[in-house]
Amino acid sequence: MAIIDAPALLRGASLRVTRPRVAVLTMVAANPHSDAETIATAVRRELGSVSTQAVYDVLRALTDAGLVRRIEPAGSPARFETRVGDNHHHMVCRKCGSITDVNCVVGEAPCLHTEDLEGFEVDEAEVTFWGTCPSCLARDE
Repeated sequence: MAIIDAPALLRGASLRVTRPRVAVLTMVAANPHSDAETIATAVRRELGSVSTQAVYDVLRALTDAGLVRRIEPAGSPARFETRVGDNHHHMVCRKCGSITDVNCVVGEAPCLHTEDLEGFEVDEAEVTFWGTCPSCLARDE
């Protein structure tokens, strides 16, 4: 469970510190790769009545500010994490949908170098590895 200083992070990103923003950012940090509905449920448990739209608005603001990264594995709702600023990738279990971070080379990101960019300037690459997680493999034995 990641412990963060959500108010300081929000101020550092020039965002107003509000209870919903603090709750959403704290929840995402503690539960990486959660979807918006899971985040909204947890925030409601903490704050009481918060609309789903408010949670989506906070997630958008946090993503735009670079505090949260949105990932979208195929066939899954968008997921959110606070691990930003590096070039890590993800491994997704085809059976249970669990997501695990996969490190890439920090510093130089080899997956950003391609032969033919066709005029594009690449600033990020998303690689998703698909397979079966250890828990699902153990259940199948």
